[in-house]
Amino acid sequence: MQTFVILPARYGSTRFEGKPLANILGKPMIQHAYERCRRAEGVTRVVVATDDPRIFNAVIGFGGEAVMTRSDHPSGTDRIAEAVDILGADPQDIVINVQGDQPAFNPKQVQEVAQPLIDDPDLDMSTPIIATIDPLEIGNPNHVKVVFSQNHDALYFSRAPIPWPREGDQSFYFKHIGIYGYRVRFLRTFVRLPEGRLEKIERLEQLRALEHGYRIRVVITDMDSVEVDRPADLAKVEAILKAEAGR
Repeated sequence: MQTFVILPARYGSTRFEGKPLANILGKPMIQHAYERCRRAEGVTRVVVATDDPRIFNAVIGFGGEAVMTRSDHPSGTDRIAEAVDILGADPQDIVINVQGDQPAFNPKQVQEVAQPLIDDPDLDMSTPIIATIDPLEIGNPNHVKVVFSQNHDALYFSRAPIPWPREGDQSFYFKHIGIYGYRVRFLRTFVRLPEGRLEKIERLEQLRALEHGYRIRVVITDMDSVEVDRPADLAKVEAILKAEAGR
């Protein structure tokens, strides 16, 4: 059984065109994310999946591995599904989806997400979550919240604060971090499933899996990850990377 880390990357973005190639401390953002994935334990291959030759050439230029995919994929998950076919992955292999706009994430999260799939051959999918008490995160629809069962299988993801504290204040919520682990056989099934009603309402792709009866194991982590959504977010990432380097 192999573990692939695949970073879907596209050039076009309404909020930040060319984001994967944005310069952060002298390197394109996709290189920072790629190099962190390479530091993760137990990973067989790290590959960028893109439909843009500028990104492909940048990855090859810094010594990384990349594959060219179709340009008509509706989501990064569909792009990853094509990439695993190009790479000839086995149905029982594990694929970790790391977004290229998380250039400061902790590589240990890759192993955290992979471990439940290693431990349980019947598990379909896994993803990390972190406790938060920040009211700005709790109330922000861009920070997805999650509730889960006693065995840590997700019950629901929402942009709204869940659960709703009917009596008194809830001390903390769990925020979803956008890294996913898939069994290859499930990934190939997932991209053929029709869009779910709840998925369409919330615009959250992971709800499609739950609506069709598949399990998502949530992994509680203490490592958060800053995502770059807009050019203004680059300063936050640069500050984190400079602090890590002791500058």
